[in-house]
Amino acid sequence: MTRRRAVVAGGAAVAAVGIGGAIATTASASPEPGKKKPGAPREECLELTSETTEGPYYIDADKIRRDVTEDKPGIPFSLRIKVIDSETCRPLKRAAVDIWHCDATGIYSGYEEASQGGGGGGGTPPSGAPTDAPTGTPTGTPTGTPPSGGPGGGGGGKTDPTDENRYLRGTWLTDRDGLVEFKTIFPGWYRGRAVHIHAKVHVGGKMTDAGYEGGHTCHTGQFFFSEESVLASAEVSPYSTNTAERTTLTEDTIYDQSGVTGGLLKLHYRKDRIARGVQASITVGVDPDDTQDGEDWVTATASPTAS
Repeated sequence: MTRRRAVVAGGAAVAAVGIGGAIATTASASPEPGKKKPGAPREECLELTSETTEGPYYIDADKIRRDVTEDKPGIPFSLRIKVIDSETCRPLKRAAVDIWHCDATGIYSGYEEASQGGGGGGGTPPSGAPTDAPTGTPTGTPTGTPPSGGPGGGGGGKTDPTDENRYLRGTWLTDRDGLVEFKTIFPGWYRGRAVHIHAKVHVGGKMTDAGYEGGHTCHTGQFFFSEESVLASAEVSPYSTNTAERTTLTEDTIYDQSGVTGGLLKLHYRKDRIARGVQASITVGVDPDDTQDGEDWVTATASPTAS
């Protein structure tokens, strides 16, 4: 077992601070990366960010951009990510960071038809879908391997894209301070998952005309949102049109309930004016020598209540 796996399996917890004043935040109790609290042990800055599944809707890093919005309607959302080497706490420069997430009504680009209904929420059924109940009794024995995972990135089972759309997806390199910032929209929700953003960190590769190529993936994770922020977003159009059943943060089987270590974002927004925009930040601790592509992730690494 690698050092990273040992830390993830141990579920190191980081406290989260609630809401205060007119600005809503979700804050980490850990010190700033590379710094120590007076008298605090060095290990406080060595926490690895939890690994999760990449889900079925990942598309290789072929959209090199920081603004991934593509005119999709929703609450303006700025995501600032700092990537550090969890062993040294030093910024990891020129690491490629991928993000991807669903739109305000639970639809993933590249998989618009697949992520509607059970996984998407808020979408319309595909044209030509049957409207009556099946009759008769099925016969014969099923063949082949049953599909794995669930809609929208729950349990893995990657599938090929079904359309050419690529909104709300993008890749960019961290700067010398390990920072990268994306412009997007606040994600929506769909049945079975709490609101989240998928992310990967790649090292050792290079930018080409076709995208980011080579190297290896040293982190695959997801970022999560406080319940207060999600409830506030649900009052804003088009989120308010999403009729899919919502899974809360404490019910989610992917989020490991460990606060910032588990991917919980620090959010800044006006409580009564969330429609104007939200700023988010998080520090991601990775082991650049490790390989974590998210394909061998199992729910046992999540919370004890995961199913």
